[in-house]
Amino acid sequence: MSKRSVTHATFVIERVYPVPPASVFRAFADLAAKRTWFGGPPDWERSGHEMDFRVGGREIESGGPPEGPVHVFNALYQDIVEDQRIVYTYDMQLDDTRISVSLATIELRPEGQGTRLVLTEQGAFLDGFDNVAGREQGTRDLLDNLGKALAAAKPGA
Repeated sequence: MSKRSVTHATFVIERVYPVPPASVFRAFADLAAKRTWFGGPPDWERSGHEMDFRVGGREIESGGPPEGPVHVFNALYQDIVEDQRIVYTYDMQLDDTRISVSLATIELRPEGQGTRLVLTEQGAFLDGFDNVAGREQGTRDLLDNLGKALAAAKPGA
């Protein structure tokens, strides 16, 4: 058996998007909208994405590079306040190996004509398979993708 370990870490990322909170919330709540920005790098193959966006509902997204391994995001929605807050727990797996378990909170706050998004993640990174630096960078990349998707969907853009 390999040596077991756990590293705990928290990070906070803020973004300001030039659209109202309802538009940002919809990008998380609507599966078709979320598919435009949520997932791995462009060269990854997506093998599935299902979402039941309600308290107690699940979201499962899987995919990865053509040569593997399959990356699986398995989330459970804990709290949802329309246009204001989303709280979910999730684990990440590489094939059948669980690499982390996290609590994520997304807060949406009006800011001028736009929205300030504050994402706080508290993670347990397991057995050296994942780390906070990589997770934070991946989350930053996803939020950048979200910004591009919101700009593309914005009327007149």
